[in-house]
Parts: sequence; structure tokens; C-alpha cells
Amino acid sequence: MEIKVDDLTGTEIAELLREHLENMAENSPPESRHALTLQQLRKPGITFWSVWNGKELLGCGALKELDPHHGEIKSVRTASNHRRKGVAAKLLQHILEEAKRRNYKRVSLETGSMDAFIPAHNLYAKFGFKKCGPFADYIDDPNSLFMTKEL
Repeated sequence: MEIKVDDLTGTEIAELLREHLENMAENSPPESRHALTLQQLRKPGITFWSVWNGKELLGCGALKELDPHHGEIKSVRTASNHRRKGVAAKLLQHILEEAKRRNYKRVSLETGSMDAFIPAHNLYAKFGFKKCGPFADYIDDPNSLFMTKEL
């Protein structure tokens, strides 16, 4: 697996992010969807990575700087035919290493609270993330699960 910074111009990544947003629409009400669009992921302060095996896209994820000491993990997605192969774990480890390199003191995330998101909850817990309250601009929402990890 090769993880590389992605400029978000490829058709493969556009398709994976479209699938990601559709999945969020299937599992979360509109007011509780916090997944970023392709255009939003291109904003300054967000680093986006894609994971490849040769020319095959395996997954993606991003790190958004909230302030000089706090980052937010965004848009973690594994291509459906590569789930349960360690793609998200490898990417999450990469993102956490980058957060440490940037001297962040904390990394947080928001994900859905519904059963469809249990694999994500388990992955983040495995990496030491703990449940927390809303952070940044989020508000308390029964459809959201907030997690954080001190670095």
C-alpha cells in the first residue's frame, strides 16, 4: 500500500468521495451529515491522502487543522472491495504520525452514532480514541459520535 498526498483531481478519488457522501445520506439525516465535498476538501488547512495498490485506489482520508495544537480527521473511507484488509488502519496510523509531526496535542473526529458506523467506532477505539463532547463548530447531536485522542 502506498499513501500519498492527493490533489483531488483524479476520477477515482471523485468516485470514492461520491460513494462516501451517498453512504452518509443513506445513514444520517441531512442536519447530521458532516462529510466534506470534493471542493470543501480542497480548502487550505486540509491535507488529503489517498491509498493505492499500484493503480488501484484503496481508500482515502484527511487531516484538517483546527488550530496549531488540534487536528480533525475527516473523510476516512475504504473502497468497498477493500474493506477489512487493514487499509483504514494503515491510513489512520499515517494521519496520526503526521499529526504528531505537526506537534498537535490532540486529534478529534466526528462520525455517525448509528449501527452502520460501528466498524468505524471500533477502529478509532483500537487506536486509543475516547468518546468526548462536541468540539470546534459541532453541536451536541444524537446522530453524531465525537471522539478524541491526546497525542
